Amino acid sequence: MTTYHGPALVTLATSLLLFLCAAYVGRCRVRFGIRAPATTGHEQFEIAYRIQMNTLENVVLFLPVLWIFTLSFSSWWATTFGCAWLMGRIWYALAYARDPRTRGPGFLLAMLSFAALALGSAWGLGRGLFV
Repeated sequence: MTTYHGPALVTLATSLLLFLCAAYVGRCRVRFGIRAPATTGHEQFEIAYRIQMNTLENVVLFLPVLWIFTLSFSSWWATTFGCAWLMGRIWYALAYARDPRTRGPGFLLAMLSFAALALGSAWGLGRGLFV
C-alpha cells in the first residue's frame, strides 16, 4: 500500500506558509495604517504584499505538480523535492522581507525544485501512457 503522508505534510506546511504570508500583510496593514483595499503605501507593506502574492502565484503551480509527481512517480521523491521547494519559498520570503535584492537564492532553490517536480510528473505520466 502506498502512503502519501509526506506530500500531505508538505501540502499542509504550504497552507501554513500562505497563512503566515497573509498574516504578515495584515500586520503591516495595521502597523503602517494601510486601509483595505489599498495595495500600496509604506515600502515594507508593499514588500509584504509582494511576498504574499508571489507565494500564492507559485503555490498554484506547485501543488498540482507535487501531487501528479506523487501519484505517477514517487511519494518519497515528491516529499523531498516538495520540502526543498518549501524551504526555498521560506528563504525567499525571509530574504525579501529583509532586503528584496537578496531574494534570488531562495527563488532559485524553489524553481529548481519545481522544475524537478514538473519534469518528473511529465515523465511519470508519459511512462504510464505506454505501460
